[in-house]
Amino acid sequence: MTAAIAPVLSESTDFRPTILLVDDKSRIPALCGDTASEAGLHVLTALTPGDALDVFQRESVDIVVADITVPFVRGMELIQYVHATFPRVRIVVVTQYGTIETAVAALNFGAVDFITRPFDLKEFRQKLISWAEAVKLERIRRSLAPHHHAAMPFSDLIGQSSNMLGIRDSIDKTSRHDCPVLILGETGTGKELVARSIHYSGRRAKNAFVPVDCASLAPTLIESELFGHERGAFTGAFQQKTGMFEAAHGGTLFLDEIGELPISLQAKLLRTVQEKVVRRVGSTRFRAVDVRIVAATNRDLDGAVRDGTFREDLYYRLNVVQIKLPPLRERRRDIPLLVAAFIDKHKSDSRPIERVEQSAWTRLLAYSWPGNVRELENAIESALALGSGPVLRAQDLIAIGQPHEGALEEMTNRDQSLDTLVKKTILAVIKDTQGDKLAAAHILGIGKTTLYRKLKDYASLDILATAGR
Repeated sequence: MTAAIAPVLSESTDFRPTILLVDDKSRIPALCGDTASEAGLHVLTALTPGDALDVFQRESVDIVVADITVPFVRGMELIQYVHATFPRVRIVVVTQYGTIETAVAALNFGAVDFITRPFDLKEFRQKLISWAEAVKLERIRRSLAPHHHAAMPFSDLIGQSSNMLGIRDSIDKTSRHDCPVLILGETGTGKELVARSIHYSGRRAKNAFVPVDCASLAPTLIESELFGHERGAFTGAFQQKTGMFEAAHGGTLFLDEIGELPISLQAKLLRTVQEKVVRRVGSTRFRAVDVRIVAATNRDLDGAVRDGTFREDLYYRLNVVQIKLPPLRERRRDIPLLVAAFIDKHKSDSRPIERVEQSAWTRLLAYSWPGNVRELENAIESALALGSGPVLRAQDLIAIGQPHEGALEEMTNRDQSLDTLVKKTILAVIKDTQGDKLAAAHILGIGKTTLYRKLKDYASLDILATAGR
């Protein structure tokens, strides 16, 4: 399973959009090549439409910027050919000022944008970033479905960080057996998704998956819900009831928030787990059940055992295999994937999202996400509902709070210089990616070369500062 996910991980961290600059007089490459490199793109050049077609035969191109006046007819032919043969390539045309008809014709032939000469390099750089963001978002979207469906039957468990790859590996190994599993993690980290993945990856997949929220059941009803009851067993028991254990026969019973189970019922649960039998409330008959137990909690069960609020023998019986889910703040590398998935899940015809602007990515990556993945999904759904236009902007993210007080809080500190903010942000992202500079460059939206140069500059400044003490 890890091998199946590895290609996606490599694509996500190493990917730099490739831009092809086409112009017969080399004006565009000369003016824009360095700007495109600084914006994080891999730059290719071609002097003629024929040269451009040769590039397409040997390179994977994401964006084409072409001067369609060189010559005009062949320039239009290039646009038509690229649009028909490589529909995912974003085509941008360059026209002379005042030739709006040419630009409109190019848009009709498949171009997505146009710029007119003379143009401002700063404005061009912003456009480059926008085009690159659109390409990256589309790349992330395309990478999700095939690999996740191939990796496991339940595809909503999204993530390519080292933490998530380890969890997938644990699910793969655990699904081959029937031993109890205990899933630990904060609220909103996806404990039920992991439980479902274990069930649907194993031999019990064709049978029932029955979730029970132990925290939401009234204490007086938990026993009846889990084990069932006979008619007349207590006041209000007007008919016989089958419990959750029997309902999950042949499948998996997911005991969510197991730490909230009253200690008075823990002994009965222990007997059921060990002996694989249940006795309904009001009955003297034991019924055999074939159920796999997967439990989950956000509580510290070790501490609960020490406090005497959770039985030690039950804890060890449930904790045969333990899977611990990291909070979202410890796997920020997965945020772009999650955002893309939630955009696809909640988008509507009235607001098709083409890209996420860089300031929105910065805010999404700087926030601490105390509610974890569940809070992130809520924030994206809210942003899509309340915002407007094809771009997801930072101001759309009204559902999230201020950046956390940890690694990235410096981003909003107005008392520090811009250079200091940039440095601390870069170093914080590198720390969050555990030193993976390619992943950090991807998250920061800058080129690998730019990142390495910044780090070299910071190292030189630190040496000078140390020498001056």
